[in-house]
Formats: sequence, structure tokens, C-alpha cells
Amino acid sequence: MKKYLKYLVCTAITLVLITLLALAYGSASKSRYLVDVPDNGIEVSFRDDYRFVSSDDIKGYINKYYGSVYGYRTDSLNLAGMERMLDRQSAVLKSQVWSTADGIVHVSVSQRKPVMRFQRPGGSFYIDDRACIFPLQKGHSALVPVVDGDIPVNVPAGYKGPAPDAKSAAWLTEMLELAAFMKRSGIWEENIAQITVDGEGNLTMIPRSGRERFFFGKPDDPAGKFARMSDYYRYILPEKGEGYYRSVNVKYDGQVICRK
Repeated sequence: MKKYLKYLVCTAITLVLITLLALAYGSASKSRYLVDVPDNGIEVSFRDDYRFVSSDDIKGYINKYYGSVYGYRTDSLNLAGMERMLDRQSAVLKSQVWSTADGIVHVSVSQRKPVMRFQRPGGSFYIDDRACIFPLQKGHSALVPVVDGDIPVNVPAGYKGPAPDAKSAAWLTEMLELAAFMKRSGIWEENIAQITVDGEGNLTMIPRSGRERFFFGKPDDPAGKFARMSDYYRYILPEKGEGYYRSVNVKYDGQVICRK
């Protein structure tokens, strides 16, 4: 009987201690969200090195599109809404927002990775590695291939999102594959200064040095066409010398057609 009573007493004490600990933890957790956000209480970190947007830009977006958070209790903030707002901003791929017991609002940002830049009068833009369109950023320019001319993608200035139609999406996908090949080559991304598109969708490659203009045709078969460009530099240029030819057509399989 004594052992049984002792067991009941120990059990009761254990339950009381567990209850007290749970209440204390709940009180501490609740008080965590009763803290006001101090002045300059937003801390921004980045998960990449692209720096299209700065810490000040992120704070500015919050202040402009969400509202000031300084002096407000952390439990009154719509952190999920803040994330959705930030994810709509141009170069932001994904954001995460949370608060800590000291009242600090933390923002972690992943930015879009620019792969190619398109210059056009109606509004220039980048595409990222998913062929998603986003506008140029003030104060920052990425070192990626630049495309100008008759670009067959019709989007308004400041647009962010996927290609507006299937035809544009297919063309951007081909351009993305072209940019990926140029980067993998270790040569062409650095040595091609500009790519110009004509009204029929044919590309002209303009190198950083030399007067040659390489007529590339449609943005297909980059391996074959760049191989023919390499043949020009390896065999034809050393024999004829720099500046001898002005145009070099590599769009036809097995042919390098040079014109003065």
C-alpha cells in the first residue's frame, strides 16, 4: 500500500512539473510575439551573390508596399503577406520572412539568375535560367550575352513572369539553350559582344574584336554553328589576315561562306 501511495505521489508531482513547464513555455512563446519591432529592426540576408537588389531596396519595398513595421508588435505583422509582396518584385525569386524574440524581422532573399539580356525600345529585360522574364535593374548590369534587334517577344516595360505566348516561350527556350552552350564553351560567352536578331528571326553574332559579322541563322544547332566559327578562326583567318572578310555565314551545315 505504501509503495502504491508513493507511486501516486511521484506521478502527481511529475504531472504538476510537466504542466508548469508547459505553461512557462507557452508564456515565453506568447511573450516572444508581444515585442515591438525596434527602429532599424529589419535584417536582410541574401542566399546568392547577384546583388540586383540591395538590403535598402528590400527595406524600401516593405515600407512602400507593405507599410512601416517599426514600433509594431511582431504578432501583428502579416509575415506571409510580406513574403508574397516581396516575391512579386522584379529580381526576387523567393523570400522568407520571420521574426525573433528580440523583435527583429529577418528577411532572406534568393534573387533571379540572369542568363541573357534583351535590348529593345519598348522595354529591355533579362531572362533567368528558367526563361522567366524580368526587367533591368537600376544601378546593376549583369555580364551576360546581349541581344538586340527585332526581338519576337512582346511584353510591356517592367514585365515579370513567363513568356506571354507559346511562340515567344519556344523562342526564349532556344535562346536559353544558346546562352547555356556559350557559357559551357568557356570561349563564346566572353568573345561575343552582341547578338542581333533580324525580322525573320535570324541571328548575327558580333565578336568583341575584328570586323567580321557571323550570320548564324536561327538559334538552333549551336554546337555545329560555333564549330564552323571556330574553323574560320583556326584555318581561314590565319591565311587571309584580320579584316579581310566582313561577313561569315555559318548557318549552313558543312559550309563557311565568307564575303569581303
